[in-house]
Amino acid sequence: MGWVYDNGRHAQIADYRGKVVLLDFYATWCEPCRYEMPRLVALHQRLESQGLQIIGLNVGGEDDHEQVPEFAKEFGIQFPLAIPDDEFVNEYLGLNQNIPQTFVIDRQGRVVKHFIGYSVESADELDRVIQTTLADH
Repeated sequence: MGWVYDNGRHAQIADYRGKVVLLDFYATWCEPCRYEMPRLVALHQRLESQGLQIIGLNVGGEDDHEQVPEFAKEFGIQFPLAIPDDEFVNEYLGLNQNIPQTFVIDRQGRVVKHFIGYSVESADELDRVIQTTLADH
């Protein structure tokens, strides 16, 4: 249960033990997802060296998967983008399939915070949660 990168490699949260992981469920056509992406790109640039791993998980449907390379180029995304398997999506998103949804996972693999949607307020809180989680060894 996890996700597949465009090179065919499978991954799961356990592969990133020791890092703070931010999972972002998005679609290229989702306006709030597009609004949040520059903030995620900036977070990645600023905090990757401190142990933050951002992973974008496209849940936009089969047709949206082919849009991902152009989306990554448009926003200058340097963190990995992948396609989650259905079981993983159901475990994390459950009945609320609204996007974006963002999960912050600590270095031991536990979900610390879950955000649904995007706003300036939630982005500021996300920054605080990540800083705190990174500092908590």
